[in-house]
Amino acid sequence: MASPLTPFLAVREAAQRLQGNASDYEPLLDMARGKDFVLLGEATHGTAEFYRMRAQITQSLVRGQGFDAVAIEGDWPDAWRVNRYVQGEGNDSAEEALSDFERFPSWMWRNREFLAFIEWLRGHNAGLAPERRVGVYGLDLYSLYRSAEAVIRYLERADPLQAEAARQHYAALDHVRDPAAYGYQAATGLRAPARDGAIRQLLQLRTDEAAYISRNGLAAMDSHYFAERNATVVVNAEAYYREMFGRRISTWNLRDAHMAQTLSSLAAYRLRRGGSGRIVVWAHNSHLGDARATESQLRGEWNLGQLVRQQAGAPALLVGFTTYTGHVCAASEWDGDPEHKAVVPALHDSWEALFHSTGLDRFFLPLGPQASHPLFEVMLERAIGVLYLPRTERASHYFDASIAGQFDALFHVDETTALEPLQPGHPVPVLDSDRPD
Repeated sequence: MASPLTPFLAVREAAQRLQGNASDYEPLLDMARGKDFVLLGEATHGTAEFYRMRAQITQSLVRGQGFDAVAIEGDWPDAWRVNRYVQGEGNDSAEEALSDFERFPSWMWRNREFLAFIEWLRGHNAGLAPERRVGVYGLDLYSLYRSAEAVIRYLERADPLQAEAARQHYAALDHVRDPAAYGYQAATGLRAPARDGAIRQLLQLRTDEAAYISRNGLAAMDSHYFAERNATVVVNAEAYYREMFGRRISTWNLRDAHMAQTLSSLAAYRLRRGGSGRIVVWAHNSHLGDARATESQLRGEWNLGQLVRQQAGAPALLVGFTTYTGHVCAASEWDGDPEHKAVVPALHDSWEALFHSTGLDRFFLPLGPQASHPLFEVMLERAIGVLYLPRTERASHYFDASIAGQFDALFHVDETTALEPLQPGHPVPVLDSDRPD
């Protein structure tokens, strides 16, 4: 392996120091020209700078390059309420529009930074024709029961006979409101799986789409598409929760395949309604960086970034975000309260430590196939999700990665700050990194 100094010099040569103004994003915006998908990552789910920077980049892509959708690592029905708000529909305030994000970690989207972004987006959309308004959509599949209920509510208005059929199709989901409990019972034979009924309901909605829109006009396209994607969530979420206990298929692969399927469907939908179909994605680096350049490929795992590259090829741009130290909003256990936790300085043999050693503080680094060879070396990379466990830092938060194979470009912010959740009554104490988790 080459000397550690070699990637150090490669970063020093290629990195462009951020000046704290709009010109910081011009190199990335130039790279985005002609792309259909720009995927903006994050090394943590709880860093304020990552949200602000993604918002600024997205605003420039919307205003200057005609991107007309933002897809987030959030559940489809939860994000749809935000979509209605930014489209100028309904009577929600911005904070109310975020209130459907109830599942842990609600603070991932119910925070001040995302609130400010959707307020900007609603203002941008004001006065635009419906087909030109930018939408916000969820890519995730955890909303098994909420999505089933949304399908039934839609059909109660659109086709009451089909609403009753949907209740029958989803009957195997009844009586168990915990998706994990459903998955265990279905996988172990304690109850009949809901798979077949869920698939029949999805196929029926797809069959009826043309007739329904013909009867009700193009204005019905949005509501039918919302229902059809909810029906898709039910099919894929049912498989996801069942396979949590089946151990035959990677649930990670099921989840990211669903995200890729949703993204492709969303692009086609935006084109059908008269838009550009060009989408900005906000999700964690672990979903957006190409899994083939990380240790995940050794486990047979793929991710959204890999699938988008394979399916879209050149029209996709994958952008990572990293940090060395600071504070992060995260929990210490699943379903725990959000806390502001000190981020331990990155391990010495990591990409983040290398970036810190350059002394550049904040910088943009172009990567991808044109990057110099040392940036394709394999080093540790940090990933902090909804939990942060400093006591087990190496085991819990690091993986091997070739940074130039993983991303087309990267932003590094050496010291970052924590998100501010919009959750009255939930304490967010600042914790020292050496306290027990």
